[in-house]
Amino acid sequence: MERLREQGRQLGFAALAIAGVDLSDAEPGLLAWLAAGFHGGMDYMARHGLKRARPAELVPGTLSVVSVRMDYLTRAPVETADASQAAIARYAHGRDYHKLMRARLQRLAHWLQAEVAGCGARVFVDSAPVLEVELAARAGLGWRGKHTLLLNRDAGSFFFLGEIYLDLALPVDPPQTAHCGDCRRCLDVCPTAAIVAPYRLDARRCISYLTIEHEGPIPEALRPLLGNRVYGCDDCQLVCPWNRFARVTEEPDFAVRNGLDAASMVSLFAWSESEFMARMAGSAIYRIGYERWLRNLAVGLGNAPTTPALVEALRARSDHASALVREHVQWALARHGC
Repeated sequence: MERLREQGRQLGFAALAIAGVDLSDAEPGLLAWLAAGFHGGMDYMARHGLKRARPAELVPGTLSVVSVRMDYLTRAPVETADASQAAIARYAHGRDYHKLMRARLQRLAHWLQAEVAGCGARVFVDSAPVLEVELAARAGLGWRGKHTLLLNRDAGSFFFLGEIYLDLALPVDPPQTAHCGDCRRCLDVCPTAAIVAPYRLDARRCISYLTIEHEGPIPEALRPLLGNRVYGCDDCQLVCPWNRFARVTEEPDFAVRNGLDAASMVSLFAWSESEFMARMAGSAIYRIGYERWLRNLAVGLGNAPTTPALVEALRARSDHASALVREHVQWALARHGC
């Protein structure tokens, strides 16, 4: 096992641990979450049902799961104080992590298959119905925080997770104990009250869902609550005491691109579609597309301090070809008395 962990470290994973495949006691919570409709428009969550909690149904023959962590912060986390700047989730500041992590996990799987002839292995990075936080917690990489993210005493929560499903029965690592105690900072800070109870998230109110997964108009009652958050939201992580231990990555692919850590919303709103496609190529932001990018920015501009440049930028998009963009631009202009 130590050789496997060392191989993982050489590939850039900050931690590696092994989980079993019996997640049956997680099934009632998953079913209750789906029954409450908290998955919103993410129909795939319901479509796959309990397969998420049954690794051996997703990949027949699975006997254990390798769970890995990869840190992504490029510097110590701080809030975006300037209301005219775009607040973009830190994980999206650099290149998209999916391909990078998948390639590294595939190399790890190939190494393991060379060590154990005939070993079956399949890698996942947000690419299939996998309860990644549940598996990581059971493997001992941390515990599930009240905001539903994985927390680690030595690394906070600013990291990605990935898995390898194996048909090998590897020794399982012990889980960590939880250390949230009576703290409820993540619940109290959530701008839209999406964390409806400890360990229970209503995605329909979550800014990450609204700005990334949600395809249609953002509910008007929630728009003022988004502030300048135009892609994802880190608020629940930023207030978490454990993130004072968050680790800065040495991975060059996660370095900030296009100045997204300090970009004005007016400048981003001025991008043409071709400029968006070119600049966001290789970024996680690319997948939401230009239309939703403008939608999100229009809401952010509607919440920003009024300036002549801001109003001019909105008016320039008031006759945009997309009805979705036009709706949010008109809302933003009305917020500025125009």
